[in-house]
Amino acid sequence: MNPKYLIDTRAIRLVCIAIVLAFSYGVWYSYSVFLVALFEEFGWSRSTLALGFSVFAVVHGLSNPVVGRLCDKINPAYLVVIGGVGVSLSLLYVSFIETPAQLFFGFGVLTAISVALCGWAPSLVQVQRNHKARLGFAIGFISSGIGVGMLLIVPLVQVLIQSYGWRLAYQIFALISVCVIVPIGIFLINLRSGSVFPQLKQYQREEVKASPSLLDAMRDAKFWLIVGAFFFGSMGSQILHVHQVVFLVEHGISTMVGASVVSVIGVASILGKTGGGWLSDIVEREKVFVAGNLIMICSVFVLFFAGETGSVSKAYLFAVLLGVGYSANAAIAPAMMSDHFSGRYFGSILGVGLFGSAIGAAFGPWIAGKLFDLNGDYSLAFRLAILCGALAAISGFGVKILKLVSVRTR
Repeated sequence: MNPKYLIDTRAIRLVCIAIVLAFSYGVWYSYSVFLVALFEEFGWSRSTLALGFSVFAVVHGLSNPVVGRLCDKINPAYLVVIGGVGVSLSLLYVSFIETPAQLFFGFGVLTAISVALCGWAPSLVQVQRNHKARLGFAIGFISSGIGVGMLLIVPLVQVLIQSYGWRLAYQIFALISVCVIVPIGIFLINLRSGSVFPQLKQYQREEVKASPSLLDAMRDAKFWLIVGAFFFGSMGSQILHVHQVVFLVEHGISTMVGASVVSVIGVASILGKTGGGWLSDIVEREKVFVAGNLIMICSVFVLFFAGETGSVSKAYLFAVLLGVGYSANAAIAPAMMSDHFSGRYFGSILGVGLFGSAIGAAFGPWIAGKLFDLNGDYSLAFRLAILCGALAAISGFGVKILKLVSVRTR
């Protein structure tokens, strides 16, 4: 087999997966814009609106171990096709909601399951199987697709809401999603996998023999520290992602600027994910992970200043720092899991880590919304984001310590 063909198919796969993630997680990150529209029409409390996202995150998290297990059994690209159809139908349902219960069911349950089927778990498993030597960069590249979604899709959604209203905006989004995700999923089904190439067969046979099971991983302290890194990193970043737009709007910044802040976060995350992933292939991943969380903590202080002054420039500085900082959680934590627990059961093991991430994403915004309802401002909520960032950094540093201990005791 021509090595050039191998390289080309791998590159094509990365680009296709990045596009799918841009649209599937465009659904996720555009909720901060829809939240403002839903509040203006229905007047629901901040905690109720945040709970809609929290239900989404919990169901998404509960789905990930199941999706990961399915990825161990079948070609993950089949799940992408099913998920693409599900995203379209669920968004169409959400466009007709009238009550919080319908929001929780339509967006929180149906959309969450659909995004999980075409989202992070099947994408990571496909990449992990085909990119061994430069796994950090490969994961960073596909996760930068989420940044592209934030850059392009969130402002597009805001323009659609302003032009046609949020209901028609969801319907248009549903049509675009099915027209993009499903054809790419079908293409990925037919794209030759790296596992059939002779260059990789020997490596994969050795990997299968040494594959740790999910139970083996759960007996290892490093596994739980990585799960903690997923949980706290996601909790802290999602507090900021969900509540940043409404916080800025309430402090005198326009809704369009608020949506553009999300786009700047997307641009910065593209650089953070690809650059951080590349760097994690050169230096220890744990060091890059810790540094990313420290940058995310710094972004919260800048957000406070942006709110106090109503400064657009400070809002954009916050966006750059958050985009670079939270990228560590998205791109590097899965690579850390692969470093220690790679093998034929990686999908199941990764699913548990992604479950931890999703539970953090669920509880963080909801608790932040509750704190806002109780106190009338976001001061405690954003301090909670700082605490979560610190705990994520500690978890990543703990993995590094245990790795050093295991090396010295060999």
